[in-house]
Amino acid sequence: MTEQTWSEAATEAAAALAEQTGVAQHDVALVMGSGWLPAVDALGETVAEVATTDLPGFAPPAVEGHAGRIRSVRAGDRRLLVFLGRTHLYEGLGVRAVCHGVRTAAAAGCGTVVLTNGCGGLDERWTPGTAVLISDHVNLTATSPIEGANFVDLTDLYSPRLRALCQEVDPSLDEGVYVQFRGPHYETPAEIAMVRAIGGTLVGMSTTLEAIAARESGLEVLGLSLVTNLAAGISGQPLDHQEVLEAGRASATRMGELLGAVVPRL
Repeated sequence: MTEQTWSEAATEAAAALAEQTGVAQHDVALVMGSGWLPAVDALGETVAEVATTDLPGFAPPAVEGHAGRIRSVRAGDRRLLVFLGRTHLYEGLGVRAVCHGVRTAAAAGCGTVVLTNGCGGLDERWTPGTAVLISDHVNLTATSPIEGANFVDLTDLYSPRLRALCQEVDPSLDEGVYVQFRGPHYETPAEIAMVRAIGGTLVGMSTTLEAIAARESGLEVLGLSLVTNLAAGISGQPLDHQEVLEAGRASATRMGELLGAVVPRL
């Protein structure tokens, strides 16, 4: 028996999703990172909710703040597929597991994906709870979700059109370059100095591999970071995952209003 390809796995999961939600096709997918979960209720009417472990190919959640569920949400005439949590590379399950959600979303009919995360910020103006649009990224995971000689252009990976749309809704939104490390340890002050030197302004442990896989699958990508803390060495304070979750809860109303206004227009 030959090993199932990632495409076959995503198609199988999308079929199971359609059966369990009763929704044949979705339009927009959202992956909700640490701190973003309280904003989900503002997106629209929840039609169905399933556990990711009830679908083929998904691993159970391993991180507090990542719920391991998928909601089908109706927002106007749009059908949203909302992933409450994600698989991280540091969990040791491989790159396919990290990208299975966005690939399932593409197989479920989505043309757009919104990738959110909680992250550290290098700009001292970004107090905890600040939302920042991702304009580009640096992938420091030393891996890629693309298998074989499939050369995918990433020049405009984070859609300029979607970023402009967000800034129409909220002109105060800044943009930043997101840098992903493997984790699960936080970065050292010296590593943050390196991030600054290479042009990074946001730092975290997710998003870039999913974004690449989404582009490979033909999705238009919007990246949104929630700055939950200043990056290591900037404030002089130690980093704590609980701080990430608390910053998200404190910012839930604004994040929900932002997504609720933007998503129906995607």
